[in-house]
Amino acid sequence: MKVLTEKQVNDYRRNGFLFPIPVLTPSGAAEALHNLGRLETHAGAPLPKADKRYRVGTYTFLPWVDALVRHPRILDAVEDVIGPDILVFWATFFIKEPGSPTFAAWHQDATYFGLTPHEHLTAWVALSDASKEAGCMDVLPPDGEPTLYGHARAGLENSINGAGQTILQPLDESRMATMELKAGEMSMHNTLCPHRSRPNSTSFRRVGFGISYIPAHTRNTGSRRMYGLLVRGRDHGNFDLLPAPRSEYDPEAMNVNERVYERFYENFVEQAQRHEEHFGVAPA
Repeated sequence: MKVLTEKQVNDYRRNGFLFPIPVLTPSGAAEALHNLGRLETHAGAPLPKADKRYRVGTYTFLPWVDALVRHPRILDAVEDVIGPDILVFWATFFIKEPGSPTFAAWHQDATYFGLTPHEHLTAWVALSDASKEAGCMDVLPPDGEPTLYGHARAGLENSINGAGQTILQPLDESRMATMELKAGEMSMHNTLCPHRSRPNSTSFRRVGFGISYIPAHTRNTGSRRMYGLLVRGRDHGNFDLLPAPRSEYDPEAMNVNERVYERFYENFVEQAQRHEEHFGVAPA
């Protein structure tokens, strides 16, 4: 079902991002936060301090996350941009505690995913309010044709991204947009869209869920065959398809998560090395 207007689709294609898009009801966002609390209880710590595997790829072992990445309102908006055959490539909880110095430097998702063509889209769903003060995302529209910038795995302290990756070239921030969202709204940005987020200076927790959606015709450029979760339409045979989890923390699903995590990390390292060699960047 089409939910975006022609103008919104054109704005996304011109700028590389679109916001805000209402997707969850207040009760739907509250339920997701409640389920996140149960996940943190199981993990034994808030997600920013827990084993990273409780923060990423959780659709493989949590039915409520599997249902979230299949949410019809989210998929309808994604389909309007990338077409009817949709896979989930990856998904991550992005949490900034009250007063947290956690931030993300300017970066592009395409750098380390290794997907072609560059049609990968991140749907960033706000489960709590994401204001400027709380450290929402800032984005930059392209200056001409979108391009991939040189990045370094800088290991920046307090980076919400594990490798502390950052764009090396200076960027013109005069055209920057600040994607403030209310709980239940989402933004979408293209894989080549430069984006960052600043620390959370508020007294409340900023919680977002980033879902990497790709059209099924997308291919991986690395040496490893990657996994994908088919959430709408038909498969094109380019990824190993994942099953939906039968129950929370099902042993078989946890084994699947282990394989997906390891494959993703191996691909990340390979893509980082290729990127650094191409741009002449010394490894961190």
